[in-house]
Amino acid sequence: MTQVKGRRAKKSRQTRRKIVEAARELFIERGYGATALQDIADRAGVAVQTIYFTFGNKRSVLKELGDVTVAGDDEPVATMDRPWFRRSLAADTVDGQLRELVPGARGILERIAPITEVLRTAATIEPEVAELWGRESDPRFTVYATAAEALVTKPDARAGLSAEEAADVLFGLLSPELYLVFVRDRGWSPQRWERWVSETLRAQLIA
Repeated sequence: MTQVKGRRAKKSRQTRRKIVEAARELFIERGYGATALQDIADRAGVAVQTIYFTFGNKRSVLKELGDVTVAGDDEPVATMDRPWFRRSLAADTVDGQLRELVPGARGILERIAPITEVLRTAATIEPEVAELWGRESDPRFTVYATAAEALVTKPDARAGLSAEEAADVLFGLLSPELYLVFVRDRGWSPQRWERWVSETLRAQLIA
């Protein structure tokens, strides 16, 4: 019985992955609004009823796509519980924290950048999507606010730096929008972007 349940869980997980990957391809190719659940089902090779049963609606498919893209996998581990983020919080200095935080952020941005426009467009179509990534509910801001609270306690933090200002600086400089300006629009390599943003953050946050 345990083996049967294990096989069913594995198959269910594989189906979710197929649906999410099909949605990623179609959202990028056609846009969120022009993609129907039937299109996703056809691309994934499943019945549309399977998507309804698994996710309920297209908005939920998009949310899972966003979550999986940020994480880099479908493991149920939040960004703030990922080893690289925990190491950044535990660093003794701001410099040490940034040495962990920036590469971790770069990995996320490399994955999320291709669907940034999809998320923005979806937010204009469905208010519920906009609520998922509004400033107060944006999980990305929550992550950087947590990083900022740790950052301002470190001995090399800039004098007078508040956690709110540090969170805003991290949120802005490590944003997918700014990443796309340099990497997509200006042709920078991700490595060059990482060097630049690391230097800029040090100038803004370290005494």
